Amino acid sequence: MAMNIASTVSLQNGVKIPLLGLGTWQSKEGHEVEQSVRWALEIGYRHIDTAAIYKNEQGVGQAIRDSKIPREQIFVTTKLWNDDSRLGYEACLKAFDQSLQRLKFDYVDLYLVHWPVKGHYKDAWRAVEKIYADGRARAVGVSNFLMHHLEDLLKDAKVVPMADQVEMHPYLLQKPLMDFCRQHRIVQEAWAPLMQGKLLQVPELAKIGAAHGKTAAQVALRWNVQHGVVTIPKSVQRHRLIENATIFDFELSTAEMAAIDGLDRNTRVGPHPDHINF
Repeated sequence: MAMNIASTVSLQNGVKIPLLGLGTWQSKEGHEVEQSVRWALEIGYRHIDTAAIYKNEQGVGQAIRDSKIPREQIFVTTKLWNDDSRLGYEACLKAFDQSLQRLKFDYVDLYLVHWPVKGHYKDAWRAVEKIYADGRARAVGVSNFLMHHLEDLLKDAKVVPMADQVEMHPYLLQKPLMDFCRQHRIVQEAWAPLMQGKLLQVPELAKIGAAHGKTAAQVALRWNVQHGVVTIPKSVQRHRLIENATIFDFELSTAEMAAIDGLDRNTRVGPHPDHINF
């Protein structure tokens, strides 16, 4: 399939989300995050992912303004944090207002409930639906929701989540969740697509990469986008941003895709969504 750095997939409501984005988790507020976002935009990225808990929304917004690229050409995601979810509907609306203030935007392209906080995520989703109805988020979704969370949410939801951003990499495929999302037209996004650096220890990826003149990281990212999964690798190094974006000049074969699928160990590098305590 022919793809490039500008390739997108369509959400349920027709809004297009770029397949490749820049993640900003642990990118420090100020110079570090501003520089990484500026570099990414210069390279050709048009999708930036942040969150209230990352505490760098202000820098993300500043870098986007500094780029002089029209706001409507850049897809920006931010997320509702757990503490606000626990405080209820009104607190969730206030938290969104605060994110917009930090970004200094009139809207975001995608707003996500960051984690499925037990007993609270339905109220959080009601608030997100209100934000969407008011036109202040072009699209809305969830993050770290497993299949049973989505099934529960859909019992009462007026709006079906348009995206679910979850941990996904060769050691964590979550095929039933992927199939469920496709069935309900929920676009899947991958965080930690590089297993927080641990994929460098996966010899199978290095071997496939060698056949294409690519790194193990590039193979993992290409595997994601060939699955139609939006992927948001994080880096604050310019050469890594370029490397992560250079995944559109080769294609994995059906056999290679199946081989990478077969690496699945149901192993996480991050928290399990059913056992969050933050």
